[in-house]
Amino acid sequence: MEKSKLITYSIPNPIPRNKDFSVNVRTPGGDWKELDVLVVKVDMHDVREAAMASFDFYCEVEVEVISHRSFIQKVEIRPHSAGILLDTSNQERLQFTLTQPQKLSIEINGDRFHNLHLFAKEIQSEQPDPQGAGVVVIDPGIHRTEMLVERMEIGIHTLYFKPGMHHIEQVLLNIPSGMSVYLAGGAVLVGSLVCDCVTDVKISGRGLIYLADFGRFSAFRGVRIMYSKDIEVSGIAVIDPPHYSIYLGQSERIRIRDFESFSTRGWSDGIDMMSCCDVDIDNVFMRNSDDCIAIYGHRWGYYGDAKNITVKNSVLWADVAHPTMIGTHGDYHGEGTLIENILFENIDILEHHEPQDGYRGCLTINAGDKNIVRHVSYRNIRIDPFELGRIIDIRVIWNPDYNPVPGNGIEHVEFDNIRYRGSEDVVSSICGFDEGRSVKSVLIKDFYRNGVKITGASEGKVNVGSFVSDVRFE
Repeated sequence: MEKSKLITYSIPNPIPRNKDFSVNVRTPGGDWKELDVLVVKVDMHDVREAAMASFDFYCEVEVEVISHRSFIQKVEIRPHSAGILLDTSNQERLQFTLTQPQKLSIEINGDRFHNLHLFAKEIQSEQPDPQGAGVVVIDPGIHRTEMLVERMEIGIHTLYFKPGMHHIEQVLLNIPSGMSVYLAGGAVLVGSLVCDCVTDVKISGRGLIYLADFGRFSAFRGVRIMYSKDIEVSGIAVIDPPHYSIYLGQSERIRIRDFESFSTRGWSDGIDMMSCCDVDIDNVFMRNSDDCIAIYGHRWGYYGDAKNITVKNSVLWADVAHPTMIGTHGDYHGEGTLIENILFENIDILEHHEPQDGYRGCLTINAGDKNIVRHVSYRNIRIDPFELGRIIDIRVIWNPDYNPVPGNGIEHVEFDNIRYRGSEDVVSSICGFDEGRSVKSVLIKDFYRNGVKITGASEGKVNVGSFVSDVRFE
């Protein structure tokens, strides 16, 4: 019989603790180990302090969660696809067993804003040799980017944005080609990691990029990848960046896996990509106060089509805006951008809340700026009850705030096994712009609302507007 293993990490004391929960873990029959439970702020509309804890394990682990904020009347552990079974007879604590890695939200008495985010991760099979060539290991402790310059043997750059934009000083640590940067468990980096015009870079570990008003620097984004190839980001988390958690521009062959993100600022998207190709995103947990995953064409200094992008086996929680978004920005000065071959698969959507009508949709394609979006698939998507928004939103748009011109069209979109449970009032929308900018060929099969299989647009509350052709339900 395989022997269970367990690894926990100590987070430096200056990082704020959350006192609402105590969390203990152990291998079966072993001694309990207490986890550090951190504050993670959530929801820019009304910023509150939720909790986060994490550990690594192999084979089997027992978890004990003690609630200090309130007595336990009911408990919900999401995503429900994790299938966690527990005894709720005790009003102060709950216990359950995990046999595989999970990224969970533990919600006491229906409170989604003071909840516990528990990340039970797989033990890393490979860790870089600290003495190896091209390796930098960031040890446990708090590190600012300026403290790492000598170890990286490269310069540090401080950039300033033009007045009227963000007014945020940005401290960057540029990573050269061929280097591996490993953030050990318990390492906290205050600053941004940047891959700019480089190849073959790996960022990994169990550490945090922590950007929540800590110290005299305020870094702008967690990880920036620009004009680069063959980049991997794995195992780390980004906490409360002023802007994107991971920012991708005109890059290709990018792999992001086992990643977590929390944000509460305006435009603090999770993972956004402009003109990128061959991107694989796997096993991420995103709780953001803007789009969790956004796929665009041209924007700012990034040019070219966006192709071959996969997001799978992940949990998305949009306190604001879209869990998934495709298509807003493109090359409106030229012929537009082609965005194609996009797959979202095996996704749990835990929240979607957007007061503005023009920015609603869990599964959203809004083609603007002469973009053509085509060959997009959504498979095995589970959507929990959400506060405000739409399930599906497929539109060719002209949004004056972001689009100088409308998009050119959307075609060949497939929804397969979409399961929504929640309010019966929630709708979906499919709409073109004009005869030359239309939506063509949308297949919706195995679409369920509260367990009822949908066989037509009216039954599924899918509003099919003008300039739309070939919408099929199977």
